[in-house]
Amino acid sequence: MEQGGDESRLEEKSGRASHPQTQWLGHPKGLSVLFATELWERFSYYGMRALLVLYMVDHLLAPGGEAEVLGLASLKRVLEAVFGPLGPQPLASQIYGLYTGFVYLTPILGGYLADRWLGRRRMVALGAALMVAGHFLMASEPFFLLALLLLILGNGAFKPNIVTQVGGLYAPGDARRDRAYSLFYVGINIGAFFSPLVSGTLGETLGWHYGFASAGVGMAIGLLTYLIGSPSLPADRPRQRKSEPTSADRAGSRRALLGVLALFIPATLFFATYEQQGNTIALWAEKFTDRGVDLILWKGDIPVTWFQAFNPLMVFLFTPLLVALWAAQSRRGREPGAMAKMATGCFGVALSYLIMALAAWINPGGRSSWLWLAGYFVVITFAELYFSPIALSLVSRIAPDHARSATMGFWLTTTFAGNLLAGWIGGLWASLSSAQFFLALCALSAAAGALIALARGPLGALTQE
Repeated sequence: MEQGGDESRLEEKSGRASHPQTQWLGHPKGLSVLFATELWERFSYYGMRALLVLYMVDHLLAPGGEAEVLGLASLKRVLEAVFGPLGPQPLASQIYGLYTGFVYLTPILGGYLADRWLGRRRMVALGAALMVAGHFLMASEPFFLLALLLLILGNGAFKPNIVTQVGGLYAPGDARRDRAYSLFYVGINIGAFFSPLVSGTLGETLGWHYGFASAGVGMAIGLLTYLIGSPSLPADRPRQRKSEPTSADRAGSRRALLGVLALFIPATLFFATYEQQGNTIALWAEKFTDRGVDLILWKGDIPVTWFQAFNPLMVFLFTPLLVALWAAQSRRGREPGAMAKMATGCFGVALSYLIMALAAWINPGGRSSWLWLAGYFVVITFAELYFSPIALSLVSRIAPDHARSATMGFWLTTTFAGNLLAGWIGGLWASLSSAQFFLALCALSAAAGALIALARGPLGALTQE
């Protein structure tokens, strides 16, 4: 194992100090490269995700469609052996949960390979190339499951290593690091905003495969952006002779591991409820929402996939407001710590599903105004901003330098577990009333917030608050 202190000095010499004179919005130029690369990667991911459940329910899993997909019959038998008979919608939700879950499990392997052998730059490029291939394969029905596998493996190589490169642009103690992650998170959501409008519209109007192909084009642009801009990024650490870990290495690794483990259950519950947006919320928008709009500039029905753009649009509208709020609280010495923010995020998700439960209770079985969904997205977006970017910054801060990508990959397993749970929960959509379903989600996310709030003392020691 490499020495933590020596590695930090090597990174500062080779990466962080390589372009000190070049700035972008007061940050190293490399942040603009990572910002743009992640923007296009999220464009591809959320564009495909906006179509995935609708594509399976309305087309791929419709009677006669399953035989055309290689391996689907076997996968269905395995899932039915665990969960019982699955109709098109529950099966689609299970596949959606498996896909979005494993997307966040493979980063453990991607982070480990980068830290130990291949380096972060190579892993990001490899992951992007695999995802380009996966998105274009989505246009071929027989290779649907193979396409999902390539996307899962590609994201595992890509995600932990691009996220940790953001932190690698800054020397230890640089106060710009948290703000850099907020900017990076805005890039994520710009891509996530435009993708349902582009890929979703193409999929709903011209055909599913046009939507999936547009996601592949977006990922190809992201790969090209990264390759062209890579000279401004932190250089990969030179491989060094393995030696015994120091006591500081062991203490740092232990603290980071315990911190992630302590947050594992509440984070899993948070993501299990939050990730219903692309699953059962999409079904609610299609079946139970009056999408008619009569405005001065536009009149017509809002396409179902466009609702997936509400959340990212609000992220980059609301982020400056929250950053300004936290800055004002900091000046008064009242800014909440990371644990308090994350608990607030969980309670916010609970409130968002209480709104949906109220909409379902007022108009059971009928179509509710799209304004209910708009209110849901406003609340869940604020909740997300109190949880997700704060968690990324927290993990980057407590992770030891010699294992930062692997630690980030381990944190992303909370999203894996949450998405698997989200898929199972989504399978209950057809057997519960909408109001019951949304109230269950409200209770789960409130429980996550309560767990974090009750454990703030012990967690604060582990996370250096």
